[in-house]
Amino acid sequence: MTSLFDPIRLGDLVLPNRIAMAPVTRARAGGAGIPNADNAAYYAQRAGAGLIVSEATDVSIDSAAFELAPGLYDDAQALGWRRVMEAVHGAGGTLFAQLWHSGRVSSYALLDGRAPLAPSAVNDDLHLLQAYGALANGWYTRIAASPARAMTTADIHEAVAAYRGAARRAAQAGIDGVEIHAANGYLPQQFLSPHTNRRDDEFGGNLVNRARFLELVLRAVLEEMPAGRVGVRLSPFAAYNNAPDPDTATTYAYVAQLLDDAGVAYIHAADTNAWGGAPDMDRILDILRPRFGGKIIANGGLDPDSGAALVASGRADMVSFGRRFIANPDLVARIRQGGPYNEPDPFTFYGGGAAGYLDYPTLAGAGTPDRIL
Repeated sequence: MTSLFDPIRLGDLVLPNRIAMAPVTRARAGGAGIPNADNAAYYAQRAGAGLIVSEATDVSIDSAAFELAPGLYDDAQALGWRRVMEAVHGAGGTLFAQLWHSGRVSSYALLDGRAPLAPSAVNDDLHLLQAYGALANGWYTRIAASPARAMTTADIHEAVAAYRGAARRAAQAGIDGVEIHAANGYLPQQFLSPHTNRRDDEFGGNLVNRARFLELVLRAVLEEMPAGRVGVRLSPFAAYNNAPDPDTATTYAYVAQLLDDAGVAYIHAADTNAWGGAPDMDRILDILRPRFGGKIIANGGLDPDSGAALVASGRADMVSFGRRFIANPDLVARIRQGGPYNEPDPFTFYGGGAAGYLDYPTLAGAGTPDRIL
C-alpha cells in the first residue's frame, strides 16, 4: 500500500515523499514583486515537502489580484527567485513556481489606473471577485474589484507571450519547474467558463475555442520547460471568483485529455469549495483520473489522514496542504509522528513581516511556542 512517505517520480525528478506544499499567497514580496531574503528563508524552512509549489506569481504587469505578490515578468524578479532557489536547494528542497495571470480579478488601484483584462467585459458580479491590497497603515485587506475590459486578440497573444517569458525566467533562475494556474477563477479559467467568456471569435463560443487560450499558454510554456517539469492547477467546480461552468464534466474531461496529450507531469486538483465545507474531490477525480495518465496532486479540505487514504487508494498520487504548511514549517515530520500541529494565525496570512511568516515553531523548538494545538 502506497504511503505519503514513499518516494515518487515526477518527470525526471524523484521526490522523497508525496506531501506537497500548496501555493499560498503571502504578499510579502515588496512593491516591485521581487522575492527577498524573508521569502527565501520561508521556502527553505519548508524544504521537507516532497514538492513546494510557490505562491501564485504574476506573469505580467497586468496581473494583480493581490498586492505585494511576487512576479516573474522582469529580470530583477528572476534574480530574486534565484536567491530563493539557492536557499531551497541548499535545504534539499524542490520548488515549482506557480504562473499566474489574474485577468479580471483585479482593481485599477493595483494596476496604476488600468482596467483589468478579461475574455469579455462581464462586470455585473464584481462584488464576488477577490482582490486584495495593502493599506497605508500596514494592514492588508480586500478591496473593490474594478470593471474589466474585453481583451483584444493582440492582448490575448501578449498574455500568452507573458507566460512564455515567465517560464523562461523561471528556468534561468534555477526554479525546478512551473505550475500553470488555471484554477480559482483566474484568466485561464475565465476563458474556459461560458459565464466569463462570451466571445464570438476563435477564443469563445464552443469548448474547443474556449480552451484555446489554455492550449496556447501550455504550448508557450513547453517551449521553455520540458513537459516533465510542468504542472497545471485546475478547480473544476470552484465558486471562488465566479467562473462557473454549466457542463463542468464535459469541459474538464476535455481539458484533462488536452493535458494528457501534452504529457505534463501533473494536474493539481484543487477542491476550492471544500474551504467552505462543500467538498467536491470525488467528483473532480472522477473526471480527471480516467483521462489523465500523469500524476494527480489532490488539494483542499484534506487532513493528513484523509490525504493518506487518497494516496493509498491510488485515486491521487500526492496530496498538498496550504494552511498547515503556513503554520508548520516541518509539516512532513509532524505528519510522520502524528502531530502536534501549530495553529495558523489568519491575521498574519497576508502582508507584514516575519511575524506569522518565519516564526512558527518546529518540533526542534525553534520559533515562538505559543501557537501549538
